[in-house]
Amino acid sequence: METQNLQALLTPEGQSLLAELRSYDPAGELALATRLRRDHPADLVSAALGQARLRQRARAKFGDDADLMYFTPNGVEQSTRRSVAEWRAKRFAGLGVRRLADLCCGIGGDAVALARQGIFVLAVDRDPAACAAARANAAALGLAELIEVRCADVGEVDVTGYDAVFTDPARRTTKGRVFDPEAYSPPLSWAVEAARRTPFGALKIAPGIPHELVPEDAEAEWVSDHGDVKEAVLWFGTGAGAPHRATLLPHDRTLAGGTLPDPPAGPVGRYLYEPDGAVIRAHLVAEVAARVDGRLIDPMIAYLTSDRLVATPYAHAFELTDVLPFNVKKLKALLRERGVGTVVIKKRGLSMTPEELRQKLKPQGPATATVILSRVGDGHLMMIGRPVDGAAAG
Repeated sequence: METQNLQALLTPEGQSLLAELRSYDPAGELALATRLRRDHPADLVSAALGQARLRQRARAKFGDDADLMYFTPNGVEQSTRRSVAEWRAKRFAGLGVRRLADLCCGIGGDAVALARQGIFVLAVDRDPAACAAARANAAALGLAELIEVRCADVGEVDVTGYDAVFTDPARRTTKGRVFDPEAYSPPLSWAVEAARRTPFGALKIAPGIPHELVPEDAEAEWVSDHGDVKEAVLWFGTGAGAPHRATLLPHDRTLAGGTLPDPPAGPVGRYLYEPDGAVIRAHLVAEVAARVDGRLIDPMIAYLTSDRLVATPYAHAFELTDVLPFNVKKLKALLRERGVGTVVIKKRGLSMTPEELRQKLKPQGPATATVILSRVGDGHLMMIGRPVDGAAAG
């Protein structure tokens, strides 16, 4: 989105077009565009349709706010999900932060969440289109008095007088995703130093960052939303007593740790526990094992097992009925015998995908079952069972 296109959309005519496109249906775009161009400039219609498409995509991240916000294609792709931004903003507010510099702010998703916590935000980005969108979003959501948008290189920003710095480096280029943290823009090393310039700091990183790259004075937090790992953040100045944290949204469950030794491995018991992805990324499986009196089924596989059921929000529990060496024909026969037509397939340590296995099984019948496949030692197991209702609550 070009800056001039956004400015055109902020005019009364542009606002009228966007309001008309709120219930936009992509299937009828050609006829709609033809009709709209009879009464409006073609460039404005194109800009409005483009923004309507971006808003539809953004609803998955921003909910109802997306219908009022303005986006760039990169902004939709790279911005923080609203639930995650709100969680981070609450952490900053809980630390007593009142003034924060949001570096690499993009279209302002984090700035909006921070401002809603009453924090004054200096939002900085070098992309004029992103800055224009961030400024428009602050105004559209009634937060303009709490968000100052500055189009500049983040390296030129003086953060003196701010309580905190938050940096969200770009982790994509025109060639795709960047995996080397020093190839971020700005590099990880620069963002770490920026986070140390104020009493509190945080910087967003890829969830797959090697743990050895986490600075010793940082608290590393991995965040999942409805079971999907969304991001990792390095925090500075929090005084955390544990180096790692896993946060599970939308229920704001947080598990801290990172100092326990790996749990032992042992035979599969009556219950199998599948830790949340954030727990696994944070290397906190041992902390969950301690909570459920569990053991690993294999030293290299993040499945826990126990002979008793213990409720925990940090893992999904399954009651097992069968634990057998993996064999497709045997599995197919068992499911047919039990009339299982709906199969949930989970797997770790096998190259076969759930889709490939489902095609081989051809399940039929009214019953439902969960099939869990895992490498164990030099072989593979198939475990059949059912989720335990409420085991992930409390």
